[in-house]
Amino acid sequence: MNISFVVAASENNAIGKNNELLWRLPNDTKFFKNITWAMPCIMGRKTFESLGKALNGRKNIVITRQDDWKGEDAIVVKNIQDALKAAEATDSKEVFVIGGAQIYKEMLPMANKIYITRVHASFDDADAFFPEINTNEWQLTNNQDFPIDGKHAYEYSFQVWERK
Repeated sequence: MNISFVVAASENNAIGKNNELLWRLPNDTKFFKNITWAMPCIMGRKTFESLGKALNGRKNIVITRQDDWKGEDAIVVKNIQDALKAAEATDSKEVFVIGGAQIYKEMLPMANKIYITRVHASFDDADAFFPEINTNEWQLTNNQDFPIDGKHAYEYSFQVWERK
């Protein structure tokens, strides 16, 4: 099974503050929905809670160490290995890791592909960050740039990185 990351990160790899996104980019939201639709999505408990509800049309797999935590419409597991087993049980060829920072960090060595929306700004007050992409291990295979417009306050790029 291919393990792919989907993330929106700034130039300084910021991804959030106080369990919320730092920006609103409607095209990124559409991209995320299209790429993850009908696929298993692995996430940490805080990421699931920040969504407010389970992602429709996807198998939500939530990793938490809290014994009594229940996620409505989600498969709740204790660790990464159990999350991957739950994803494999869906018979999907690809699983998407959608956050948060700790899950990205722990699963990066297992990942094959990163779909990143690179937001061309820096957010020094962020409290959650995506790990640095080591260009000795990863190759940029696709990049599509977008300007600021009436719905997007920041320039951004859709990038695909694949493990070398």
